[in-house]
Amino acid sequence: MSENPAPEAEPTPAEEAASEAPSTHPWANLPAEHFKLLRLAPLPVDRETGARPLRFVQLGRVERHSRSISLLRLTLQVPGQRLHGEQNLLEVWADHQLKEVRFGPDKGLSVEPANRGLGRFMLAQGITWARKRFAHYSVEGGALPTKDNFNAAAIARRDHALKAQGFTIEYSDPLQLKPFYSAPRVSSLHGDWHTEKVQIVEPLDAAAMLQQADQNLQEQDKALRKLQAHVDRLKREDSSLRFTITCLVAFSLFQAGLLIWIATR
Repeated sequence: MSENPAPEAEPTPAEEAASEAPSTHPWANLPAEHFKLLRLAPLPVDRETGARPLRFVQLGRVERHSRSISLLRLTLQVPGQRLHGEQNLLEVWADHQLKEVRFGPDKGLSVEPANRGLGRFMLAQGITWARKRFAHYSVEGGALPTKDNFNAAAIARRDHALKAQGFTIEYSDPLQLKPFYSAPRVSSLHGDWHTEKVQIVEPLDAAAMLQQADQNLQEQDKALRKLQAHVDRLKREDSSLRFTITCLVAFSLFQAGLLIWIATR
């Protein structure tokens, strides 16, 4: 993959016309082209977000480059969950004319399952991509969504994640209800994340995990069959003992009756 931000393909007239508005750009709804498996490590139960068991999610990735703009689009797919269009989505737009990088979507990064390290992971992936190509570009700041203003734990997690990646959080009002994020340059951002919480699973590793799981299931099935055979043997022995006891009781009653009859003669 080239480290040069030069275009891989000439932009179409529609792309040039829409380069000022990423939300209406023809690339805004590109489907993912490359996929990776992510392992979410099991974590202790959290009071706010509940149980956090072992889970696997799919990371989708697509990028495009033109003379005026470049895009990285990351999406997360969670088995068994249907999410809104702007959930589990991160876009990084690089404007080559203004030499500026913009993180999206406009409504903010919303990740499910929450409190699993996925927010920092997605930011780290976007920052790493931008640092390789546009480290000298400035970062377009913006307002953060206010839907979590009354959830102190969610605000603390959000601010901690952004600050850990190198962003600055400022509030424009005394009540701290209008947060803004900013950063001077792409080079000032950090591309690390909690690797103990989120791990990228390569195909060979995934195959090895499936093989190990299959072996474990076979061993457990073998152990269950042995236990079942042992239980069946005990049941047969129990039936034999019950029959023997029944016979002894009957014989004892017969003996007692016989003795009573002899004594009363």
